[in-house]
Amino acid sequence: MFHMIVFSEKGIYCRPAACYIDPWAPVARAIVTHAHSDHALPGMGHYLCHRHTAEMLRLRLGPDIRIQEVDYGEPVTVGEVRISLHPAGHIFGSAQVRLEHRGEVWVVSGDYKLDADGICEPYEPLHCHHFITESTFGLPIYRFPQPAAVCAEINQWRRQNTDEGFNTVLLGYALGKAQRLLRALDSEAGPVFLHGAVANINAVMEKFGYRFPGIRIAEGAYPEPGGGAVIVAPPSALSSPWLRKLAPYRVALCSGWMRLRGARRRRGVDRGFILSDHADWEQLGSAVAATGAEHVYVTHGYEHQFARWLREERHISAEAISLRGKAEGD
Repeated sequence: MFHMIVFSEKGIYCRPAACYIDPWAPVARAIVTHAHSDHALPGMGHYLCHRHTAEMLRLRLGPDIRIQEVDYGEPVTVGEVRISLHPAGHIFGSAQVRLEHRGEVWVVSGDYKLDADGICEPYEPLHCHHFITESTFGLPIYRFPQPAAVCAEINQWRRQNTDEGFNTVLLGYALGKAQRLLRALDSEAGPVFLHGAVANINAVMEKFGYRFPGIRIAEGAYPEPGGGAVIVAPPSALSSPWLRKLAPYRVALCSGWMRLRGARRRRGVDRGFILSDHADWEQLGSAVAATGAEHVYVTHGYEHQFARWLREERHISAEAISLRGKAEGD
């Protein structure tokens, strides 16, 4: 049977459109679901993505890359394939890719979550024949608490740190998690400072009307020791000389991986908060069911376990596809 989508050594390939979705090696034409570095790589001849993602790609990959920008739901025809991008709810500009060819519909989810975060467009369920889903948190242990409750815990911990003479460091991906953390801070939060990577992302989002608190940490703009400041930085800043200069502080990592016992201790942080930009176990099952797909292909994460559960418990034709080149999600 001819399928318009195949899984190749360079990634997910749409044969009749001669393009790849989130390829991990240079190709002539790439559809990019979002601007995280494990999905948006340099070296492509041509990029197709949502207009918000386009701005992030220019920031991260350079201003001279060739990009075709589209809005959500805006159709593009490549050969005989009708392609459109739809909200994935993962981060700013993230998209699912819908491909239709001779009556056959495929949807490539990219990374997604079903909780609306008030920053990116909420996830849009799409009906299709074939659904390619991620499975970053595709085990039953990954059932996440409500984000509002987690944000309340973060603010309570921040107040405790201030009372005890510590600044508060919140670690999360510069694109996506950092903006959620900044929005979550309550009105009582002290001065807010930003790692340069976070400040750069915020500057791009401001072009689209977003506003976030905080100033870039630089000479002459440092938090006072014990002044009750909040510092938002990417996880890569942990244990760096940059961060050590800001002591005394207490540091928290905000990630879905904090659901695992011992994860906080292994990362060497004071607190771990379960806040993820990916679907948890319950959301993965709900998303698959909403598509009505006859065939499901499960990619990066716990693909074999989640595919087996879909077959045995949901009686869905599901196949695990091991894709190279994907980094650990959060």
